[in-house]
Amino acid sequence: MSPAPQVSADKAVRPLFVGIDVGGTSIKFGLVDDEGQTLAASSIPTDASAGPEDATLRMHLEFGELLASIDTDPDEVIGVGLVTPGPIDIPNGIVLTPSNLPTWRHYPIRDRLVERVCKPVIFGNDANAAAFGEYWVGGGKAYPSIILLTLGTGIGAGIIIGDLSIDGEHSHGSECGHIIIDYKEDARLCTCGHRGHLEAYTSAWAITQRAEEMLVTPCSTSVRDRLKLGANLSPLILAQEAERGDGFAMDIIMEAATFLGIGIVSLVHTIDPGAVILGGAMNFGGADSEVGKKFLDRVHDEFRRRAFPICAEKTVIDFAQLGGNAGYVGAAGLARSAHHQSVLTT
Repeated sequence: MSPAPQVSADKAVRPLFVGIDVGGTSIKFGLVDDEGQTLAASSIPTDASAGPEDATLRMHLEFGELLASIDTDPDEVIGVGLVTPGPIDIPNGIVLTPSNLPTWRHYPIRDRLVERVCKPVIFGNDANAAAFGEYWVGGGKAYPSIILLTLGTGIGAGIIIGDLSIDGEHSHGSECGHIIIDYKEDARLCTCGHRGHLEAYTSAWAITQRAEEMLVTPCSTSVRDRLKLGANLSPLILAQEAERGDGFAMDIIMEAATFLGIGIVSLVHTIDPGAVILGGAMNFGGADSEVGKKFLDRVHDEFRRRAFPICAEKTVIDFAQLGGNAGYVGAAGLARSAHHQSVLTT
C-alpha cells in the first residue's frame, strides 16, 4: 500500500489512533500518530457479498495484524476512526443502504467493531473523513476551513470548519455532489434519480456519457482510434488523448471543469472556506500534467468570473495531496479530535 509509512514507531508522537476506511472494493487501515504521521498501513478486500458481520470480523483480525507488523502494544492505541460510504446514521453508528455495499443494510457496524477491538470507535462518512485528512495534514492544512470534492465515479465531498466535520442533522451533511446546477426539466439525470445535480455533469460516469453522446456526431478525434483498438471509454482515455493534443477530448474535459467551477461558486458562497481541495482519481494527471493544470485553470476561471470579489480573490482551489490514504488518515484524525475534546471537557 502506498505511500510507505512516514515515521518509525520510535519517532511517533503518542497517543496513537487507527483509521479504517471501508470502500466497495477494499478496506484500508492506517496506524497514525498524534501529528497525522502514518506508522503502518494495510488493506484487505471488502468482499461485500459476504456481508458486514464477516467484514467486521476481518477488520478485527487486520487491526491486530496492523499493530503486530511494527510490534505496537494495543494499549498505545486509544481510539479508532471507522468510516463507510453513505447513507449512514452517524449518531447510532449504523450503515443504512450504501449503493456500493448492497448486502449491507441497517447494520450497527460501530457497536460491532467496539465489541471486537475493545476501543472507543468514532463513526463517520468516508468522504467527510477524506476531507478531514486533507484538512489535518494534506492539501488543506494551511486553512481553518475547507471543502473537499472527490472527483471519481461520483462526486464525494466533505466540509471541515474549525476541526468540525459538517455531518448534518440527519447524517447527510456535505452532500455537495448533489447541489443543483441546472434546473431545467431536461437537465442531465444524476445516478441518485434526480436531475441537474453537479454529479451529473462532473463525475467520471457523466464525462464518459457526455463523450459517448458527442462521438455519434461528426467530429475528428483520436479517441475513436483508441476505442477501435479495444480501449474502454473513460476519463483516463480522454486525459491521455488530450495530453497528445486531441481537441475533442480536451473540450469534454474543459466542459466538466466549467460546470465544476460553477458548482464551487454556490458552495463557497454558502460556506466561505479558506480553500476548496480537489481529490479523487479523476484529476486528469493533477499538477504534474498539462491537462491537469488546464483543468484546474478552467475551474479557477469559472469560479472567479462568478464569485463575490473577495471570495474570487482569496479562496484557494487546488489539488489534494493524500491520494487514496486520505480516508484512513481522516478517520484516525476524527478519532483523535474526539479524544482531545473529551480530554478538554473532563
